[in-house]
Amino acid sequence: MHLRFNLSPRILLLFLTLLSGTKWSESARVFTIVNSCDQTIWPAITPGENFNGGGFELKPGQSIVFNAPVGWSGRIWGRTGCNFDKTGTGTCETGSCGSTLKCSASGKPPASLAEFTLAALDFYDVSLVDGFNLPMSVTPMNGKGNCSVAGCVADLRSKCPPELAVKSKGKVVSCRSACDVFDRDEYCCRGVYGNPVTCRPTNYSKMFKEACPTAYSYAYDDPTSIFTCSGTDYVISFCSSKFVS
Repeated sequence: MHLRFNLSPRILLLFLTLLSGTKWSESARVFTIVNSCDQTIWPAITPGENFNGGGFELKPGQSIVFNAPVGWSGRIWGRTGCNFDKTGTGTCETGSCGSTLKCSASGKPPASLAEFTLAALDFYDVSLVDGFNLPMSVTPMNGKGNCSVAGCVADLRSKCPPELAVKSKGKVVSCRSACDVFDRDEYCCRGVYGNPVTCRPTNYSKMFKEACPTAYSYAYDDPTSIFTCSGTDYVISFCSSKFVS
């Protein structure tokens, strides 16, 4: 499910759920996306057929509601510093999916990322494995089961180590992952480190985890970072100072 690192553990969890024979709920899930930031953001969703084509502008304080069918599996992230013309062509400082407003491809790291697989039992998480650009949280509403809040409401840009920081006009706009910066197997959970036994938290992922305990900090951070809920709607909040209750 994840861009590079988290595919196998999550697909395995979903596969085991489907094998259980649980009947899928046919109710669509309601997604409310909220911009609590002090700046305009451009949320991106892939696949985006049920989300205004995969990209749109959201000004501070605005929110927007979509319905996603059971069976949808995708990701949501925020883009910042964008400039699009009337044709929807342009660029973004962070989270860019190419040169288009409506995304059909994954966002460019570093970007905070929410991931979903909607089934009888939904799986969802917020991942910082590919870096951080905006605080975000996922709050399930009126569901059954565990249904914990996932996310990272801390602004890691202010705490980003200098070697991971991405700056624009002297300001830190995002925080890269150690894998992206150093390209070493122990940071990327690959090679001999490509399993949950040998790939362990690093000083960088520990920093992310301490600030954001309910977000993925490295590839095999599953036990405290992937959540499940049945028959739930979702509120995805950017820059919320606290979790939605």
